[in-house]
Amino acid sequence: MLQELAEKQARLLAAYCIHAQENETILIQGSTHALPVLEALHREILQRGARPLLKLEFPYQLAEFVNLASDAVLDALAPGAVQEMEGIAGSIRIDAPMPPRKGADPARMQRWGKTLNPLGEIRRQKKWCISLFPTEYAAQSAGMSFEDYQQFVLQAMFLDHADPVQKWGEVRERQTTLIERLSKASEIRILSENTDLTLNVKDRIWANSDGKRNMPSGEVFTGPIETSASGHIFYDLPTLYQGREVQGIHLTFEEGKVVQAHADVGNDVLQAALSTDPGARFLGEIGIGTNYGIQTPSKNILFDEKIGGTVHLAVGSSYPETGGLNKSTIHWDMICDLRSGGEILLDGEVFQRDGVFV
Repeated sequence: MLQELAEKQARLLAAYCIHAQENETILIQGSTHALPVLEALHREILQRGARPLLKLEFPYQLAEFVNLASDAVLDALAPGAVQEMEGIAGSIRIDAPMPPRKGADPARMQRWGKTLNPLGEIRRQKKWCISLFPTEYAAQSAGMSFEDYQQFVLQAMFLDHADPVQKWGEVRERQTTLIERLSKASEIRILSENTDLTLNVKDRIWANSDGKRNMPSGEVFTGPIETSASGHIFYDLPTLYQGREVQGIHLTFEEGKVVQAHADVGNDVLQAALSTDPGARFLGEIGIGTNYGIQTPSKNILFDEKIGGTVHLAVGSSYPETGGLNKSTIHWDMICDLRSGGEILLDGEVFQRDGVFV
């Protein structure tokens, strides 16, 4: 099944997500553990008349680089890196989750993130997509056998359908109706047992995430007004951030800024991320998951933030197309599960209760 999944996934990424065109240069990045889909992508890009720029990484390469690099290397881009990024038409990144181990020093990781920021800004102005290829570890995290997890990924991307592009079109139409309601709202209030957070989204633009940038997808999102977040929120779904597990994140906001923060597991990672720069303590995104085909948390943000009945808020950089103004070298989506006793209110009216839109 793995090779079949790789071929179908590569076809969808090249034709639908990135829509590679003749003579375009498409950057392809991923771990050697994702080699089947990377090889298939390389072929698909070539067959569409485009030019693949393939960059492979071995497992834990980033941690090794950050820990061993000299200050001069850590704090400066390689010659020609900006020009290379400016020359691409789009990029595809394939994640291949691996077991956490002693990773990069969090403070040095944030320094490297600042160094890479100019490349990220250029990349975000072009076509881009992030996807995932199944690994044994990803299956274990999701509590599934490897075979079941492959089927889970296949179904999450609609690759089990004769026409996946048509299915993603249906997602886009369904989410359009949600955006019509959200666009009329000014205040959003999120409530659950350990959460009471209010923020303002007046005149901000809601984006329809239909698989073009994330595959799989299924969410609507915008950038809240930067100084509006007030209250507290508990992110109960565990995740991996920069190779480290982080669980039980508690954040308190005043005038949009995180003023108190604690994680039950991985608190040092959280504190380092929030100290990256001034924008790291403000929200860059609120997203509402709509993919009810994904219901099992897997410690992977790409999947978990799309779970129907969850909401995620990212500290750090905004997406400019939403009207968001916050700038930071980080963008960390944190996920709050509302499927049992949670609510989303729009200007005081219930929009979602217990994870179901009303």
